[in-house]
Amino acid sequence: MTATGSSPRGRRGKAALFVLLCGWAGVAPHWLEPPRNLLPAASLTLLLGAYVVRTVLGQLWRRNRAQGSIDGPAPFGSTCGDASWTGPWPAVDVVVAARDEQAVVGRLVERVSRLRYRHGVLRLWVVDDGSEDRTPELLQALEASTPMLRVLRRPRLAGGGKSGALNAVLEQLEGRWMLVLDADAGFQEDLLERLIPRAEQGGWSAMQLRKAVVNAGSNLLTRAQAMEMALDAVVQEGRLAGGGVAELRGNGQLLRRDAITRVGGFNEETVTDDLDLSFRLLLAGEPVGVLWDPPVEEEAVLTIPALWRQRQRWAEGGLQRFFDYWPGLLSQRLNPDQKLDLTSFFLLQYVLPMVSVVDLLSALATRTAPTAWPLSIVALGLSGAAIVAGCRRPSEGPPLPAMNPLAAALGITYLMHWFVVIPWVTLRMALLPKRLVWAKTQHLGSDSSIESSDDALTASLDPLADPLSDPSTQPS
Repeated sequence: MTATGSSPRGRRGKAALFVLLCGWAGVAPHWLEPPRNLLPAASLTLLLGAYVVRTVLGQLWRRNRAQGSIDGPAPFGSTCGDASWTGPWPAVDVVVAARDEQAVVGRLVERVSRLRYRHGVLRLWVVDDGSEDRTPELLQALEASTPMLRVLRRPRLAGGGKSGALNAVLEQLEGRWMLVLDADAGFQEDLLERLIPRAEQGGWSAMQLRKAVVNAGSNLLTRAQAMEMALDAVVQEGRLAGGGVAELRGNGQLLRRDAITRVGGFNEETVTDDLDLSFRLLLAGEPVGVLWDPPVEEEAVLTIPALWRQRQRWAEGGLQRFFDYWPGLLSQRLNPDQKLDLTSFFLLQYVLPMVSVVDLLSALATRTAPTAWPLSIVALGLSGAAIVAGCRRPSEGPPLPAMNPLAAALGITYLMHWFVVIPWVTLRMALLPKRLVWAKTQHLGSDSSIESSDDALTASLDPLADPLSDPSTQPS
């Protein structure tokens, strides 16, 4: 047990207990006579519906109210330049953990080299984590021609995944801030000159940039992922503005180095370093902020198998952090608003899919009507509202998908994949021992033709396709 109240031990037992409790919650209403069997779901619908409405609509109201104001601190999600910043410009280390990134690593080094940071010291650290393609050779050539670049090499079996790579470089950093990027990241040249003042003025220990999908026009799947990232940013802002909790998302996270050191660095016993770090910062009283603009660009996965692998990892890491840190989350370290926010988020993200599947199976077995449908419909409907709100919001970076009834329906339908991913991952966690391995998303960069043959027909048949959002016309 660490100082933050975490323990990675016993995850299988905790997952099994979670499965049993969700199973009971899904089966029990079928023992009641109608309409009393709808009371549990209806009561929870009112509670969580009120929370989601406050998070989404309340955030929109606060943002609209703050627009046009030039007094006081910038609101969550606003942009911020350096015109009013008079403090010292701290040193910044840009950090990238790379494994087999030959398609994008050269482009990344070039992009970081173009970053404007006139007043401060800027370094780029790339951790080559046992790459077996041409990444080492490319980095060696780039290191010789790029003064700001430092390359740290680790054996492929060094362990710890991305967290291990970040820990390996953490002790060598000298800057006050570290900007963690994925190898496929895209960003504006004035990113740091806008981001650093915002972080310093806000007193943040970490800040997360909105993730913008650069290949949203490739097919229906990438378009839906772009909607999901817009939804996530809107919800993140709403949670934080309502007194709740914001979370890091891996790519595009600005971290204050002393805060990361205080919480013990990056956890090498998790599959999602960003989600785990979010909870450890929270329990240590280190505030995490979010920013709508400027965004960080990234590639969405192109195929359903790639999405399935990625979302399994996200789901497992998300559940792991709740299993590991629950003593601290229930302690006095968090205030009532934060506890309410985390409880509501946990119920919506993890409990609802589990209970819904059990409810459906129970309905089929007992030949009775499902009982969890009010909660599922409200949750998906409000998620659709958040998609529309996010995609219609003015934004920098790649254009967000245009909104119409068909597009909104696509976004809502796409979100239902979590009703498959969460139960499957939870059962696997409960039944099988976990072996921690590096699980990375393939970044194609300019070599998108590798997978384009399978997706060309999908893109050509996309009824929502917009010529203005073709990948060839977007920033890459």
